[in-house]
Amino acid sequence: MPPGFIPPEPRPLTITESTDLGGFVMALAALALRLATGAFILGWKVDTIFAPEDGKNALQLGPFRIRVSSSILDWDKTSVIVLYDNESSPRCKRVREMMNLLDITYECRPCFGPYINDLLPCIMDPNVDRTIIQGNDNIIEHLLKEYGPPTSSYDPKALWPITFEEFSLATSQMAIKLRGSTAVVQQSTARPDNWCMKPLELWAYECSPFVRPVKEKLSTLGLPHTIVSCSRGSKNRDRMIDKVGRFQVPYLVDANTGVEMFEGAEIVNYLEAVYTVKD
Repeated sequence: MPPGFIPPEPRPLTITESTDLGGFVMALAALALRLATGAFILGWKVDTIFAPEDGKNALQLGPFRIRVSSSILDWDKTSVIVLYDNESSPRCKRVREMMNLLDITYECRPCFGPYINDLLPCIMDPNVDRTIIQGNDNIIEHLLKEYGPPTSSYDPKALWPITFEEFSLATSQMAIKLRGSTAVVQQSTARPDNWCMKPLELWAYECSPFVRPVKEKLSTLGLPHTIVSCSRGSKNRDRMIDKVGRFQVPYLVDANTGVEMFEGAEIVNYLEAVYTVKD
């Protein structure tokens, strides 16, 4: 932990002094390019627009408290899928978005190298005999089969921003370029032992412009990290409220230092302070 470090006070939906304003605008543009895919879980519906103040997550808009949920995602597998990933790969981005749509918590292991995009994405699924699956189409098919609801319970057209491969890859590539194609290679000042750190836990979802800088920094430093999917409608939103008394992403839990904190720009500064070589 950095000397004298004090986690910042959470300020939801606020651009702070530490925020890279240009990067934030580019993240919003990337969100629009991908049609906000992954912002909601599959099968989401509005439960009520007058949700009570009962400690459960709801979107406050003036006099309205809008609560969203999904009743079709009820898989009960508990082991965490491992995703071998490169942040700048559009094929990996398709898989990360599908994880959010299906409300899957997964461990991300950043990978680098001149030929790595020929091998990625790749997953290891301990829930299915430690099955190893390579290739974005194969992984998406596997996730829908093992974690998706019956096709009769939702409209398959809801998946077209991901399953329409040409559109998905083209817009994902443009979104990645808007963000500067980060994490193509590992940051030169990253600590050499980052790869063997305990996975950091990031409560997040792929398309959030507040989350993007944190996810990119974790990846470019080569830090393994567990993504707790928090798309709108996810039960993990209520879990966070039970845990810390509020909902806001990104939220980082670092098992290596004991730090728990909100605020994306400050999380990036913290990661830079802890997980880089200063000399």
